[in-house]
Amino acid sequence: MHTASLIARRARRGVRASIFASATALSLIFTPAKGAAMTDEQRIEDSAQQALAVTIYNEDLALIKDRRLVRLAAGDNRLAWRNVSVGIRPETALLNTADDALSLTLIEQNFDFDLLTPESLLKKYLGRRVEVIRTNEAGERTKEAATVLAVNKGVVLRYDDRIETEIVGHLSFPDVPDDLRDQPTLVLHLRSGSDAEGPLELSYLTGGLSWRADYVADLAADERSMDLNGWITLTNNSGIAYRNAQVQLVAGEVNQVRPPMLPPAVERGMVMAAAAPMPEEESLSEYHLYSLPHRTDVLNQQTKQVALLSAPAVAVTKELVAQGQAHAYRASMGDGWMPVAVTSYLKFVNQEGALGIPLPKGTVRVYTKDSRGNAQFIGEDAIDHTPKNERVSLKLGESFDVTARRKQRGFKKLAGSGAYDYLYEASFEMEIKNAKDEPVDVTVRERIPGDWEMVKASQPHTKDAAHLASWRVQVPANGAITLSWTTRVRH
Repeated sequence: MHTASLIARRARRGVRASIFASATALSLIFTPAKGAAMTDEQRIEDSAQQALAVTIYNEDLALIKDRRLVRLAAGDNRLAWRNVSVGIRPETALLNTADDALSLTLIEQNFDFDLLTPESLLKKYLGRRVEVIRTNEAGERTKEAATVLAVNKGVVLRYDDRIETEIVGHLSFPDVPDDLRDQPTLVLHLRSGSDAEGPLELSYLTGGLSWRADYVADLAADERSMDLNGWITLTNNSGIAYRNAQVQLVAGEVNQVRPPMLPPAVERGMVMAAAAPMPEEESLSEYHLYSLPHRTDVLNQQTKQVALLSAPAVAVTKELVAQGQAHAYRASMGDGWMPVAVTSYLKFVNQEGALGIPLPKGTVRVYTKDSRGNAQFIGEDAIDHTPKNERVSLKLGESFDVTARRKQRGFKKLAGSGAYDYLYEASFEMEIKNAKDEPVDVTVRERIPGDWEMVKASQPHTKDAAHLASWRVQVPANGAITLSWTTRVRH
């Protein structure tokens, strides 16, 4: 019994490889074809790379700029630009000369993504002859020719006198077809005006690369300030590694004329690091560009985190909000009490001093310390792209000690007969309780549909928007208050 392995090597005059497997599995041997012609294709390897830049967008999109040194002969040239992204969008490929010494015309380009595997090699030999090599217990080897009839869910071979489906031994192939590659390869057919050597830069868009911002907030005990640290989280599922690359990130929604591909969700724990150089930020048309301060490796199937910002003592305010429901103004709801969630929000302004840079969209996770000094998680929320001087509101969760309930005390139709011309009057009552040992402020918000007016209320209200009334009430420690109001609404 042998361990399954694959040894593949492509040479200028042929290819030889072997796979060793168990007696009931398949083994392959590739031997060079007799009289194989030398290929005129020039392989441009990673070793010829002079510079690599990666610009990553939010929605599973990246721009790759790969500069490599090439030598061209006068006339037609075929360049096999190896190790491009599996997710390349070939129609976006752009070849630029970076040196006046190169004068060329691009004639054709082909993306070869059919990679060399035992399965793909067998499929290429469908209907062709191979040799079956067997070794007996005495070490004697025998060869027998066969034709590959099928490779679906197993191999079917036709010998001169029979057909077999179970292979014991090795299959020998004369060569590897030209359209099988051991790496994703972009083949460029171009014409050069002279013999020359110089750099070419291949640019293309690819999927499989994405980034997001993650933030960690440490809320002070008095809940009036927080230390905010931001991280850039890069995820590479493009099929190749980008080594020693200059990485830039674009924050903003770039329009793409194609269905978006959703990147695989990757979750990783956040580890705080020592202070490090932060990315440089600049405006880029209607977006913002963040350039990492140093070159880095972005490996395939890897999530990498890079420091984005560190802002100590950011001023915050905490707000408790009880939100009513608009449908209660359209019909009689009965006189029973209904629970109302009291939601905790943390708010701050992205202003200069503590912050003052455009914040990419991402998730903010908030922690605070308990009486023993241990950090405890108290909630998280997503933020959108946030320009300078904009307000940020983070929904943390529902309060345990502050509770509310609400009921409709009355509902009556005052006038109207048409489908969209009714006048109603609705009365409500909200009870808010506080089990804390200190008083709390609670904002009560009521979304009121249609044209409305406040007929009476137990406390003054403000009209924050066309369909929004609000009250700011204080609930005493270990006490309760009752807020009541009557509204007239025309639908």
